[in-house]
Amino acid sequence: MFETAIQTFTSPVVLFFVLGLFAAFVRSDLTIPEPIAKAMSLYLMAAIGLKGGVAVSKSGIDATVVSTLGAGIAAGFILPFFAYGILKTFGKLDRINSGAVAAHYGSISVVTFVTAVEILTGQSREPGGYMVAVMAAMEAPAILSGLMLARGMGSKAGTQSTGEMLHEVFTNSSIMLLLGAFVVGMIGGEVGFAPVSPFFEAGFKGVLCIFLLDMGLVAMRRIMESRSITWRLGAIAIFLPIVNGAAGTSLGVVIGLDAGSAAALGVLCASASYIAVPAAMRLALPEADPGIYLTMSLSITFPFNVLVNIGLISALAASLTGANGATP
Repeated sequence: MFETAIQTFTSPVVLFFVLGLFAAFVRSDLTIPEPIAKAMSLYLMAAIGLKGGVAVSKSGIDATVVSTLGAGIAAGFILPFFAYGILKTFGKLDRINSGAVAAHYGSISVVTFVTAVEILTGQSREPGGYMVAVMAAMEAPAILSGLMLARGMGSKAGTQSTGEMLHEVFTNSSIMLLLGAFVVGMIGGEVGFAPVSPFFEAGFKGVLCIFLLDMGLVAMRRIMESRSITWRLGAIAIFLPIVNGAAGTSLGVVIGLDAGSAAALGVLCASASYIAVPAAMRLALPEADPGIYLTMSLSITFPFNVLVNIGLISALAASLTGANGATP
């Protein structure tokens, strides 16, 4: 497990993230222009969706794909209830903020998933391409659970209907591009992917490195500016990804996934959304404090997952499936 964690930490994509954290910490003027950051985000999501669709077109949709989708959707719906209880009791948050934060910890982080796929692939444990569909499917259930917890206990926050909220989720640029590229990959298959594969494969690792440099800058600058996070909330932002990641990985092993796919499911359960869910919460629960849920998900959980938890989850998956012989 220690060796796997070291391999993760010495990956160039992780080291570029550390560079971003350090540069922001020492108050460097290093910055990535917003249009470039947006373009890199679009490229990464298109690439991961397209390659996932191509992989599924090769393997087909079988019982493993269906069971994994079911497990992901169930996890997305259930995990916010666990998070809500901890946030409300130990975290001392009111029900509206507890529900808003809980939705983030049942949902997913696309960038965390992309980083994990790159790391797992380097360890010869590439997850199944269908995990892209699982990732997209986990977004909406978590938001619904968070809103149920916040509104169903007497809150009158928000005026957005469920239909409007679901439209906001599924038309979000991240989900739209991921699902769209996934479908394109499924339809085109290997033959259709071949002409564009140099663009989506050759530059992928390099773009991911620069993108994570930017994410490190953003994460550290936000946490240095935040005044809403208590030590209790900081502890929860680390505790939840550990427990959720272990639970998701174990669930993946139980339903028969290979080490890479089980680890990917664990990473999805461990990650916290900082794109789609904040957008939905802003509309549905305007009273919730963005300084709490954004700082917890982006500035604490995201760095912890990238620097530590992906390696731990990978080691756990390898141990549970007996795949410790895999080498990078």
